[in-house]
Amino acid sequence: MKIAILDDYLHQSSVSADWSRLARECEITVFDQVIAAKDRAKVLSPFDIICTLRERTPIDRSLLAQLPRLKMIAITGLYNRTLDVAAALEQGVVVSYTELKGAYRKATSELTWGLILSVARHIPFEASQMQQGGWQRTVGVTLHGRTLGLLGLGRQARHMVPVAKAFGMNVMAWSTNLTEAAAAEQGVQRVDKEVLFRQSDVLSIHLVLGDRSKGMVGAQELGLMKPTAILVNTARGPIIDEPALIEALQAKRIAGAGLDVFTHEPLADDSPLRRLPNVVLTPHQGHNVEEFFKVAYADVVENIEAFLAGNPIRRLTPERNQSAIQG
Repeated sequence: MKIAILDDYLHQSSVSADWSRLARECEITVFDQVIAAKDRAKVLSPFDIICTLRERTPIDRSLLAQLPRLKMIAITGLYNRTLDVAAALEQGVVVSYTELKGAYRKATSELTWGLILSVARHIPFEASQMQQGGWQRTVGVTLHGRTLGLLGLGRQARHMVPVAKAFGMNVMAWSTNLTEAAAAEQGVQRVDKEVLFRQSDVLSIHLVLGDRSKGMVGAQELGLMKPTAILVNTARGPIIDEPALIEALQAKRIAGAGLDVFTHEPLADDSPLRRLPNVVLTPHQGHNVEEFFKVAYADVVENIEAFLAGNPIRRLTPERNQSAIQG
């Protein structure tokens, strides 16, 4: 059996789990660079098992049809939006998932606060200036008494609430199906979408990417925001109309943005976002913590061992995948 471990940029698979038992009977290849779309079929065709890292490499019906040797896909995480699970099962490919457990469940919300504080207090810029011999170049703002707006009130957004209140912030939220009762259960005020954009001092996006949410934050919504407001996105890049955001930031119609996700990833070297002084960027680091890799790759090894023994576990179906995506 040949196993491909995809997109392991940081070589975490080997240090996060014990692959030794699999290595005795399987040939394991780790890919630490992105495989170009035009090359994926050729590169992956020799492999029986593919291990994905989150949703970095899309595997659609067309690609699957070009991988007749493929027998198993082991994803990391509860779900995968860029994998055609139905097509895989139709082709007789077993798909397995990994559990959502341990401290890493709060990793994305913790990074969100890092981005908020970094933008509000200009931390990356000031740190860079200090290393160059500078001293006090900017003036920041406090969070106490300001309003945090949550676009979406799912799992990660709910983790944001107690921290916001510890900072002394007011918290409000909106999403298409959010009710006043559901918001109240989390200690949050449910408001209309327009109010959320108009009144938020910090607006943090926590929506699932889908047909309804794609491009939801566009020029119109950005135009409603205060010129002093901060926009943060640790959900999915395409929820924001990226050109509209770039224009708003260039014109300083909002104060700044903290972005961990982008329309196209990795972010292009020539993206204007890389050159804007009022933006803090991180390279899709939301899940990128030791705790995630240890849980994910340990489960992947266990899943593959069970599959090879003829007793697959943690099998992902299209229904389960969709349910997990919706939170």
